[in-house]
Amino acid sequence: MSGETTRRFFVGAATAASAMRVMGANERVNVAIVGLGGRGGNHLSVYSRLAESRVVGLCDVNQAARERAQAVLVKAGVDKAKEFRDMREAFADPSIEAVSIATPNHWHALAAIWAMTAGKDVYGEKPASYNIHESQKLIETQRATGKMLQIGSQHRSNPFKIRAMAAVQGGLIGKIYQAKGLCYKRRQSIGKKPDTPTPPGLDWDMFLGPAPLRPFNELRFRYNWHWFWDTGNGDMGNQGVHELGLARWGMGDPMWPKTAFAHGGKFAYDDDQETPNTLNASFDFGGRELVFETRGLITGGERFVPAPRRRPGATPAPTATAPKSAEPLNIMIGNLYYGTEGWAAMSGQGFQAFKGDSNELVMEERPERGADGDDATSLHMKNFLAAVKSRDQKSLHDGIDIAAMSASMVHLANISYRVGRKLTLQSGPSFFNDAEAMKLLTRNYRKPYVV
Repeated sequence: MSGETTRRFFVGAATAASAMRVMGANERVNVAIVGLGGRGGNHLSVYSRLAESRVVGLCDVNQAARERAQAVLVKAGVDKAKEFRDMREAFADPSIEAVSIATPNHWHALAAIWAMTAGKDVYGEKPASYNIHESQKLIETQRATGKMLQIGSQHRSNPFKIRAMAAVQGGLIGKIYQAKGLCYKRRQSIGKKPDTPTPPGLDWDMFLGPAPLRPFNELRFRYNWHWFWDTGNGDMGNQGVHELGLARWGMGDPMWPKTAFAHGGKFAYDDDQETPNTLNASFDFGGRELVFETRGLITGGERFVPAPRRRPGATPAPTATAPKSAEPLNIMIGNLYYGTEGWAAMSGQGFQAFKGDSNELVMEERPERGADGDDATSLHMKNFLAAVKSRDQKSLHDGIDIAAMSASMVHLANISYRVGRKLTLQSGPSFFNDAEAMKLLTRNYRKPYVV
């Protein structure tokens, strides 16, 4: 970081922080998007069409990505936005009121911390953090600055899932003794590729940021950064963190487990991927547990909704909340909840709950269609923008206290896998008599990109 960049960042941050204003209910929030790859493109699409926001900043280390984003704004018939290569320049700009972060995982926490310190409210992609140390620092920074910090687990804003989780937490199937998350998402081999010169227009040093400095390699760049420990957390921290968060939600969002254990491996492929493509994790909360399965290879789903057991010729009348029959769910990505009185299944297809040994269908919810009913990301971002105006942190559907714990459970599973044994947790958090695992609570940060 150059001295001039440092000066502009801290001077601009102080100016921006002191210039925060109370917004009117109908005013648009000026948003800058940081990270304009696949998920960042989705952020751009949503914010540019919402009546509650205005995209005024585009930030990416890749010039080509910024150019593509500007073209999207032009096509949408809105004004072009300011461009930034270095996110600190965007955070120091007083015209920007909120930032939406869609960088690789290893940048999530540091970008959010810098932004909140500069006086910006933050919508950050999941997982909230790259490691447990960062989860703790995010909570500290949010509390110190009072900024809105929403994490992008958009399922928390999905109407049918909100209704379903309220019913589960309300005792629909009794006390939950086990929640199970499934992430059976097919992933092809990434192969092997040699290091090459950095492409023109790409700031590779800034892309790596907190990670170790390595030569450019295409496999460590677009999307496949998920599968390298320097920058990603495997599919547990990619698709899996959504389902892990939903599993916690059904359990009432418990905090630290007593133990965590994960086992698996990178099976079938001979390629450069470092993270496992098959992982089974379990978390003991004392009297109840959360289990999680990740499989990226060829696999079947788990098909549920057995036909209720009925007496021959009997046709029971449907209840107010349950239809006569239900289309079965075939869950590849979703959740199961087991209670003392019944069980339930949930995926993007819907939610179904059953009670008793007869498997009586007692509740069914399906996704809404039309308007924003089937676009949880839009609803989640609207929830964030409303909180920016109201200044009500508690109104956020996925505030940092919830999201940091879901991310930390991803990290517990990965730590257990990497050290090859069960972890016993103590307060802090820390691990009982396990120096090797303790080292993986954080990382060796590359200056000046230090959390």
